[in-house]
Amino acid sequence: MNATPPQKSSPGRAAWEVAQAILLALVLALLIRHYVVESFVVEGPSMEPTLYPGERLLVAKFVYYFRPPKRGDVIVFKPPKNTDKDYVKRIIAVGGDTVQLKQGYVYVNGERLDEPYVRFRSNTTTPPIRVPEGTVWVLGDNRPDSEDSRDFGEVPVSSIRGEAVLIWWPLSAAAVLP
Repeated sequence: MNATPPQKSSPGRAAWEVAQAILLALVLALLIRHYVVESFVVEGPSMEPTLYPGERLLVAKFVYYFRPPKRGDVIVFKPPKNTDKDYVKRIIAVGGDTVQLKQGYVYVNGERLDEPYVRFRSNTTTPPIRVPEGTVWVLGDNRPDSEDSRDFGEVPVSSIRGEAVLIWWPLSAAAVLP
């Protein structure tokens, strides 16, 4: 049996292989961050008690390529009036729904929502609002301390960065979001 002895690689060839591996890793990381998942930090108390300031979320950016946003999803998005900052809120109504607040309780299509995640309600009352197709209506879980669709209106689906699926930091708070 004839075996060929292994070829010694030159230092230049080894450096090129390392550079290729690093470049490939960077390209993959950028693609994953842009299309698959990204980490976001919760700022402010608007989503308490579901999310607290400083918690880090893993946001699935690919979800809405396969299904439309639905009521109850916790999303990260660019608000219509402040595109410098990402917001995290809960979808309350989707395109075609009619949403109304009565003394802090939310009604969608005439039915009161069961919202066990809301600890503090505001005393807000609004007229019925029909949510246009291609948009969602969002609220924070901490209603008295949340800037949301009551302030800036509907959020275009195209402004949604992704669905928050996991709290990954701090480890003591790590949990999959329902």
